[in-house]
Amino acid sequence: MTSPQPRAHSFGRTLAKIFAWLIAVVVVLVVALGVFIYTFDWNRARPLVNEKVTEAIGRPFAIVGDLKVGWRRPPNETGWRAWVPWPRFSASQIEVANPDWSQTPHFATLDEIDFEVAVLPLLAHDIVIPAINLVNPSVDIERLVDGRNNWTFKLPSSSGPSMWKLTLHDITFSSGNIAVNDQQTKTDVKIVVSLLGRGIPIGKVMEQQEAASRQGSAQVIGRAGANRLAQQAEKARAASAASAASAPSTASASSAPAPRKPGEPFYAIGWTIKGTYNKTPLSGDGKLGGVLALQDARRPFPIQADVRAGDMHIALVGTLTDPRHLAAVDLRLWLQGQSMAHLYKLTGVTLPETPPYATEGRFVGNFHSGASVFRYENFTGRVGGSDLNGTLVYAQRQPRPLLSGELVSNLLQFSDLAPIIGADSKASKKKRGDTVKQPADRVIPVEPFKTDRWTSIDADVKFTGKRIIKKASLPIQDLYTHVTLTNGVLDFEPLQFGVAGGTFATRLSLDGSGAPLKARGTVMARHLKLKQLFPNFKSMQSALGEINGDASLSATGNSPSALAATSNGEVKALVTQGTISMLLMEAAGLNVANVVYEKLFGTRDVKINCAAADFVATNGVLDPRVFALDTTDAVIDIDGPIDLRDESMDMKVHPHTKGFRVFSLRSPLYVKGTLKNPHVGVNAAALALRGGAMVGLGIVNPFAALIPLIAPSNNKPLPCDQLFAQIRQHPVAPPPGQKMRAVPLPASSAKAVAPPALHEAPRNSGNGQSGAAPQPGQQNLYRGS
Repeated sequence: MTSPQPRAHSFGRTLAKIFAWLIAVVVVLVVALGVFIYTFDWNRARPLVNEKVTEAIGRPFAIVGDLKVGWRRPPNETGWRAWVPWPRFSASQIEVANPDWSQTPHFATLDEIDFEVAVLPLLAHDIVIPAINLVNPSVDIERLVDGRNNWTFKLPSSSGPSMWKLTLHDITFSSGNIAVNDQQTKTDVKIVVSLLGRGIPIGKVMEQQEAASRQGSAQVIGRAGANRLAQQAEKARAASAASAASAPSTASASSAPAPRKPGEPFYAIGWTIKGTYNKTPLSGDGKLGGVLALQDARRPFPIQADVRAGDMHIALVGTLTDPRHLAAVDLRLWLQGQSMAHLYKLTGVTLPETPPYATEGRFVGNFHSGASVFRYENFTGRVGGSDLNGTLVYAQRQPRPLLSGELVSNLLQFSDLAPIIGADSKASKKKRGDTVKQPADRVIPVEPFKTDRWTSIDADVKFTGKRIIKKASLPIQDLYTHVTLTNGVLDFEPLQFGVAGGTFATRLSLDGSGAPLKARGTVMARHLKLKQLFPNFKSMQSALGEINGDASLSATGNSPSALAATSNGEVKALVTQGTISMLLMEAAGLNVANVVYEKLFGTRDVKINCAAADFVATNGVLDPRVFALDTTDAVIDIDGPIDLRDESMDMKVHPHTKGFRVFSLRSPLYVKGTLKNPHVGVNAAALALRGGAMVGLGIVNPFAALIPLIAPSNNKPLPCDQLFAQIRQHPVAPPPGQKMRAVPLPASSAKAVAPPALHEAPRNSGNGQSGAAPQPGQQNLYRGS
């Protein structure tokens, strides 16, 4: 009989041997795996890797160079974790193909990529990659007109959310290239990206960009203009800082982002760009924050750019909040260029033609799908010789975005408004790139309105010019206008000038939604004091007269010249108790009137009792129903048309002498030629008739030859009161495109629709339509044809 002890001992020894063998097998397997990993030629796995990636992205993928796997101890790990090695993968000559329709064979190429993977997080289905190093990455981005693009991959459909999570901490590279060819936006650019040698704080970049931008402003608007702009900007920032200090609970309105604080991101990546955008040459450079700055959505991501597009210069420094989702932007923005209208090609915002300009201010915005809002707030600028200040808001909406705001100019040069209607000089047109040449024999601008842009955006902008300077001899005190643009219809409600102690108000509507443009408008001049209108003439300072007038016109055409050539309506004006002189005509730039005046009166001053003008416009031809001047010496009647279609004139001036004058050769004058080149002369037939009578009578009696030179008085002064009553009737105009045919106005109707008398101050009707032409379908004083 045997004891069980030996069996227990034998069993324990057997179990120990089993465990030993298991450990040995594991060790051998680990060693064998290690040897396999270290000795395996991973290039044999390239076909499998290429196949799997190609299936995953739906696009040919290839590792052309070597594929390697190595092991290394993890950095920054302690304890037993430091003994768990991480695999390091590297591959060279990687290519991702483009679709068949692409112009280039590869979407992306890479000389080399290498990265490590943390092993232990894999147990929790977390792929942690501390950093990926890229060598010479190159990406080609393309989009066709029909919307096809090469950055959309056909990924396999997923049955559900993946159990794996990817965590990437950093991307490093020395330099890279990006090519963009977008046929929809007409973009063809090359971008080179590189790492900066060291991080640059935002405050330092702000100082550098401010100095560079102000130097650029000097090149566009001159050194003096740039200095004034800098002074305006300093005042604006001081005012914003004071406002922010008085209201600490609100967001700061400072035009410059705050200097970098400890822990804030800095610029780590530089870039340059060159090519074309919307057929406009584009070049520039800038800086971005590091890739690590993208990880924290709460940390502002710094951006900087200095770009030239055509004759425009755009620079910005600031931050982008949550750049992966484009949450918000806060920038200091500088704009410079030859005309604000050129911003349309870059931004899609419709602005008028202007002289060279430079602006700077704060640009803030919030991104929302289909409803983003951006503000260029408290900006200051110089436009030509004028200053410009205010805030503009761009709101993305359907069916069109809206540009709104309020602008103020403390000192506005009247000549800076000329480019808006194409009335600037040839040198100015050339500078802003206008290719439409003004004919040498034309006065009215022929440059067409860019109505094709009017339907791309709506606008609601108020502009105030606190003081307008034209010439010292002709001061215009101020300007106010409220401009609205709605679905291609541009309205000025009103466009009002303060002139010589009175007002000159226009209400104008330009419907550019179709072709040709349809225009209708009214003009109302009230209490323009003659002595204030020409303050530099002593002879005018005793004048008590005023100028009052009304006009109502409609027209069709795509330029000021075309509108003038198709105008229909009425123009009426009165002048009372004034003084005129040849020098006065010269100061006013009235070439035709100057020549007529010299023919009639020589160089002396002449006092006027009253003057009246009542024109009817029919298809661009102005015919005077009343055009007369009553002076102390004579009554002067003028008749004959002014044809705005070719700017020609065929007018006759009939002077009627007051009192008894001897040796008067005063005969009817004619005014012919064009507005640009008028010709004024004496009616030869009438003069010859007088001369022939003088010769004939001289044969009979030498003293009788003086009889034709005696101008008897008609002793009939101009009936001013009667004329005043006649032209007080409200001027009218037919709808655009219809011919003007005046119809006598019954007395009862006149009382019903009569506007303020021309010698009275205008009264606001409350609806903004005082003096406006009637709308289609309303009762009026015209008969359309």
